[in-house]
Amino acid sequence: MALSFQSRSLVVCSVLVTGLSLLSARLIQIQLLDRQRYAESSWSTYHRVEPLPAMRGTIVDCHEEVLARSLPVSSVMVDLNHLADEKIAAFGLAYAQAIATPTWASLDNRKRRALVYQLRGEILESETPESIIEKHKAYAIGVLCRPLRLTREEVRARIDGGKGQYFAIAKDLPGDVAELLRGAIEDSGVRGVEIENSLKRWYSSSMTAAHVVGITGEKVEKDADGKEQRKVVGKAGIESALESYLAGRDGWREHRSDSRGLPLPGDSGSLMPPKAGLNVQLTLDMGLQVIAEEELDSALAEFEAKKGTVVLMDPNTGGILAMVSRPNYDLNVRDKRMVSNGSNFALQAVYEPGSTFKIIASAAALNEGLVTPQTTIFCHNGLYVEGPVKVPDHSPYGNLTVEGVLQKSSNIGAYKLARQLGNERFYSYVHRFGFGTRTGILLSGEVNGMVRNSGNPVDFSRASYGYALNVTPLQVACAYSAIANGGELLKPHIVKALVANDGSVVESYDREVVGRAIKTETARKMRIALEKVVDKLGTAPLAAVPGFRVAGKTGTAKMHDPKGHGYLEGQYTVSFAGMMPAENPAFVAVVVIEDPRTTKVTRYGGTIAAPAFGKMAARIATRMNLQPTEPVEAPRLTTTAR
Repeated sequence: MALSFQSRSLVVCSVLVTGLSLLSARLIQIQLLDRQRYAESSWSTYHRVEPLPAMRGTIVDCHEEVLARSLPVSSVMVDLNHLADEKIAAFGLAYAQAIATPTWASLDNRKRRALVYQLRGEILESETPESIIEKHKAYAIGVLCRPLRLTREEVRARIDGGKGQYFAIAKDLPGDVAELLRGAIEDSGVRGVEIENSLKRWYSSSMTAAHVVGITGEKVEKDADGKEQRKVVGKAGIESALESYLAGRDGWREHRSDSRGLPLPGDSGSLMPPKAGLNVQLTLDMGLQVIAEEELDSALAEFEAKKGTVVLMDPNTGGILAMVSRPNYDLNVRDKRMVSNGSNFALQAVYEPGSTFKIIASAAALNEGLVTPQTTIFCHNGLYVEGPVKVPDHSPYGNLTVEGVLQKSSNIGAYKLARQLGNERFYSYVHRFGFGTRTGILLSGEVNGMVRNSGNPVDFSRASYGYALNVTPLQVACAYSAIANGGELLKPHIVKALVANDGSVVESYDREVVGRAIKTETARKMRIALEKVVDKLGTAPLAAVPGFRVAGKTGTAKMHDPKGHGYLEGQYTVSFAGMMPAENPAFVAVVVIEDPRTTKVTRYGGTIAAPAFGKMAARIATRMNLQPTEPVEAPRLTTTAR
């Protein structure tokens, strides 16, 4: 009997010891091994870090006209950690019942809290967790739908379709709507829904200088807790190129709540205030920009073309006064045109320049003392053939002076000037004028163009009159600016200064000389020669501006077939590069129009790009307050010359 009792006691003790040992092991596992996991789970439920986006810098033109700025907006955020927790949701339902009681208005805060806790307990005892969560969600939807101006079904679809544990169901809400929603959420006691402030980029003249200003977009990043955070970053133009200056530094605010989802009393959390980005002042003059855009659009419409560009440059400082690219898009409208029309023709599109490139051979030969402006060159009556080299002209010219070669745009004359220089010297001047390398302008996406000294005599002959190489319109503007300013190649700049919010200038961008292309005297001779291009015997009388001396050069080039090695039949890139006033240019403008389809005029630079320049230059002169120096003559005749 005693032995049996001892055996039963031993079994009971063994069971108790085993059970308690297992329980102790589990407690040790929870407290030591799984402590971090449970702590992180609890922390993520009752702890949230709210990002505080930095105010992005404003972009303004040279007269401080605002082009891009950030506006405060708000988003409605859903926190599923709270919305799908029956204990927290029960508070929302209890609050809804409490405020509906007749005595609510007469209760003080302590009694109101006691009533809410009482009703919450009753709800938790009488209903299932699923029922509490669903009723609270329906209650929250009813509170949100009217301020959001959405149906209950639409709000529910956004909540049910959300990704992650913390997501937005409405974005970019203006301040008045956000305040209405914030008040509705606070008055109703809804849990798991918050209003989060943010910033939205707004472009005041959204279709003007679009390719220069550029756009912003959202970049998704994960924070230390693995949550997705959306950050606004520059995607194109100045917004992208100066991202590190414009963006500033984001801040954050830490929110902590108790198990009921209520803020911990007396705990304000941690705060890192954001630091605003720098403001960017451009060299663009929006008055000149509008003129350039209007005249280019008019020319494209008149001559039935879709693509083109204008680069307007101050030749004395290198500042870009206007830069236009077509086709265009709206900075405030996010659609497919941002992709299809987003290329900046002025610095991303390469083309064979044709006759605008003849300034290289002419200026180099003058600069080397091989010729004078009046040196006579025999142009072989329209066709030059020597071995594999075959150079045609558009008209049968005989003897032309160096000035005449430019005035009449003779291919043969340009080649014979380049041949006097020789292969190496010619290409040396090509590079001295800035071709074949990026200008270094502070805009994203600039390309090099293509200049290749192959040693092939045919390539050399074609390069002398603007074929067998590729350039950008911006490079052409820089080269003509060198002639306009006395021979110095300047680095173009489109940013004038970086400015802090207190108005202090952090950094300014001044005139920067890349190198000397030609002598000052050579540049003066070239300007005189280019004036003759614009007179009635030249290829560009339609570029003339009454009362002013204008200098420039036309260009007409066949378009290269991107699918093959030849050229597209009947398709041309026409251009005009000019400066005014010729004696002391205040601006250089390059107009390039791709593939005009008109049949009203012969498709040459002198008939399409030159008149666009002339109309533009007349308006620019008024805007810049340039004073006429020449008597006004009668309107000049049209021309079919190149």
